[in-house]
Amino acid sequence: MEIAIQHNDFSVADEIAKLEQDNVDDGATVTFTGRVRAQNNQQNVTGLFLEHYPEMTEKMLTDIIKQARSKWQISKVRVIHRVGHLSLGDNIVFVGVTSRHRTDAFASAEFIMDFLKVKAPFWKKETTEQGEKWLDAKASDHQKASNWE
Repeated sequence: MEIAIQHNDFSVADEIAKLEQDNVDDGATVTFTGRVRAQNNQQNVTGLFLEHYPEMTEKMLTDIIKQARSKWQISKVRVIHRVGHLSLGDNIVFVGVTSRHRTDAFASAEFIMDFLKVKAPFWKKETTEQGEKWLDAKASDHQKASNWE
């Protein structure tokens, strides 16, 4: 399966091993892991809560991966996104791509992550020392995604 939306944590090492298992054709594996950080917008973060719309989210992620496959020669793709309550340092998202060549692997992984940030229907509520607030995609996230078009 290329896509997993889950409450449970994942092992980055295990996910890389799955991408590389029995894969002698690809010379490149590129991964990105996003984690809950301690500060955002000059505020101390204490946790994060993520929601999603299941059918819509999986369809959008599938579409993003299809777009990446149409632009680059990539083989294996794995996207994991967690939902529910997360603590500082917890994994949020994993994007892994294999390809024969690094250029396609790097570009496609960045493309997938950029579009996931602005197109996939995930909603994030950040808990800080000042209270809770829902987060929107940043203008810089939208700009990065628009650079691919």
